[in-house]
Amino acid sequence: MTVTHPSPSIPRYVPPPVTTEDLDYAELAVVDLSKISTPEGKAELVELVREAMRTLGFLCIVNHGLSPEQKDRVFDVGDAVFTQVPEDDKTKYASNIAETGTYQGYKPRGFWHVDGGVRDQFEQYTTRRDVFNKDHPEALHPLLPEVATFARHNHFNVLHPILRLMALGLELPEDALVKLHKWDAGNETSISYIKYFPRSAEDEIKSKNVWFKGHTDIGSITILWSQPISALQIQLPDGKWKWVKHIDNALVINAGDCMEFLSGGQYKATIHRVVQPPVDQRGCERLGVFYFSFPNENVKLVPLVESPVLQREGIVRRFDDAAAPMVAAWRTGRTVAYGKTELKKSEEKPGVEEEYINGILVKHYN
Repeated sequence: MTVTHPSPSIPRYVPPPVTTEDLDYAELAVVDLSKISTPEGKAELVELVREAMRTLGFLCIVNHGLSPEQKDRVFDVGDAVFTQVPEDDKTKYASNIAETGTYQGYKPRGFWHVDGGVRDQFEQYTTRRDVFNKDHPEALHPLLPEVATFARHNHFNVLHPILRLMALGLELPEDALVKLHKWDAGNETSISYIKYFPRSAEDEIKSKNVWFKGHTDIGSITILWSQPISALQIQLPDGKWKWVKHIDNALVINAGDCMEFLSGGQYKATIHRVVQPPVDQRGCERLGVFYFSFPNENVKLVPLVESPVLQREGIVRRFDDAAAPMVAAWRTGRTVAYGKTELKKSEEKPGVEEEYINGILVKHYN
């Protein structure tokens, strides 16, 4: 990520130390993205990414193009989004999720119901990748060039290479998925800054220590810039929850619903959740930086049946092709409903709650 403009002075964000607790970590593939530059390295990464996405739907990326110092600046900016903007401005630029079906702007704490009468305790600020096409609080204006450069880095230097590897894993043309994720096409691909705040002991008991219920992401690929507070867990195919381990200056990548639909079930939208951190990190605020990618809004979420892999191995459909929604309808329906609709307990699986979005069954795991 090359920054050609002067970086304004903002407070340094000092993250807490990593946990020393012996947690049960998931074994995630680590993808060295620098290997994609050679034919041999690319072939190796295709197999690594394909296996990771077919089994867990999660992987880690190193050598993604940002230095540790540049990564630190990303988190300085992320913290400033919350600490340098007056509360009145946060209210002025609040997300209108229910009416717009997007997260653009500030989501305040307590917006969603988690469980047991407990509301969420995290703030979120979201901006589409085309940063200058929306209004922002005045305090953020000097930082917007950096945010815009960061968005382009995520899109072209991380997302597109991963999409190319995943397309090759389906034996499709290398640009098959890239074409569905155009920078200048209308879609909701966004940067999100999220800050989780500690909760009371009473709320932890009521919510069973869950901060964000088990869920799959709505879009295609989520890019999480790894941070040291352990709280993210993924659910393995056997139903067990395992922690995601922090790797400094690494990315955590996962597939979402749109990718599972397009890949005919070959790539898994993995269930994951956020829980109370281990004892030595409780009381800390947890800052996250995300790039949530979506296919173009007019893409119909049907399997890419031209894939030789799908033709050989079969397709797992969540709905008939005729009933498949466009990306815009799927995204809007899930966004508006999340944390606001009455969920029905599953009759088949304890701890699973269900709702229908556009006629499609969506499950939540608690």
